[in-house]
Amino acid sequence: MSRLILTLNAGSSSIKFGLYAAAAEPVEEARGQIDALGPAARLILEPRGAPRQDTDLGPTDHAGGVQAILAALAPLTAGRPIAGVGHRVVHGGPDLDGPRQIDIPLLYLLRGYEPLAPLHQPHNLAAVEAAQAAFPEAVQIACFDTAFHRGHPWVNDTFALPRRYYDNGVRRYGFHGLSYDYVMGAMRRDWPRLADGRVIVAHLGNGASICAIRQGRSVGSSMGFSALDGLPMGTRSGQLDPGVLLYMMQREGLTADQISDLLYRESGLKGLSGISHDMRTLLESDRKEAAEAIDYYVFRLRREIGAMAAVLGGVDAVVFTGGIGENAAPIRSRAIAGLGFLGLSIAPAANEVSAPRIDAGPVPVLVVPTDEERVIARAVAGSLDGAARAAG
Repeated sequence: MSRLILTLNAGSSSIKFGLYAAAAEPVEEARGQIDALGPAARLILEPRGAPRQDTDLGPTDHAGGVQAILAALAPLTAGRPIAGVGHRVVHGGPDLDGPRQIDIPLLYLLRGYEPLAPLHQPHNLAAVEAAQAAFPEAVQIACFDTAFHRGHPWVNDTFALPRRYYDNGVRRYGFHGLSYDYVMGAMRRDWPRLADGRVIVAHLGNGASICAIRQGRSVGSSMGFSALDGLPMGTRSGQLDPGVLLYMMQREGLTADQISDLLYRESGLKGLSGISHDMRTLLESDRKEAAEAIDYYVFRLRREIGAMAAVLGGVDAVVFTGGIGENAAPIRSRAIAGLGFLGLSIAPAANEVSAPRIDAGPVPVLVVPTDEERVIARAVAGSLDGAARAAG
């Protein structure tokens, strides 16, 4: 009887999932997500070779969402056992540089990182606990968004603070590592020469970051100590002068919790526009505030691409990925406009249809759809294979 792998990717208001047949290269059997966790959640299930299914769940929290996913997948498992469950965990701290099997000490360690990723880490770990209860015999594997960035040069990890802060873990961690891992794997397969060079990858979704990669290894990231730094995002501020926080505390009397809520949930595109955190909505809007929010987003994106080119000492390829990066042609073209001094330009027709290559100049510009769930499934498959070899 074939074994199955389940992947869970829990965010602040959604849970993505995948079901795979366990193999050296896992075979996807279904994927989906729960959107809008809270008062009006909706489950989307896309079985391989079958029509998409949409189900309104009503009021649903993360624990209820996991149960709804398991119920929706039950007809597809056909009595086959779930041998392993893989989890996206946003923060793995300064030392975890790859997937780990989850045990009690690891869970305790990861809970200590919740203040560093408050929108994600608590929900990541809640999904772990729900999966442990549902599949007590399954191997549970944590895959960390920070792991891809371990090994940065010291100058890209530190802040100009007294050194004791670095020693106590106050440093630049970088995030979206599962996405960057997948993209680099796809480049090694399809563009191996470029993958060995200097690559700038822009992961643009509700969260957004840019990574400088040399010979497949991260050497710089726009995100830092937390997932707030760098680019403006759907509801997160991106880079901010620390003096603004002092002003909020000293002049406006905001508490730490109020500032955290403002920076994580009320800023970014949502705060700038006063309309929406969704780039699609802003691109369709004719309001000045929407246009200004997009202007700022594109300005910061172009600025960060230039910064990563400086980190790398040049650029051999730029890659767009994530929901906005893969689908928003106007954002890609506007971000690259003005970067001709780096050899970057866009071919409008290819860009409009999100072709794999959209460049019109000497430096390739690529669109590579990401697949974090597959990276997680591969990690679980590797753990299962390792356990089987050890048992044999």
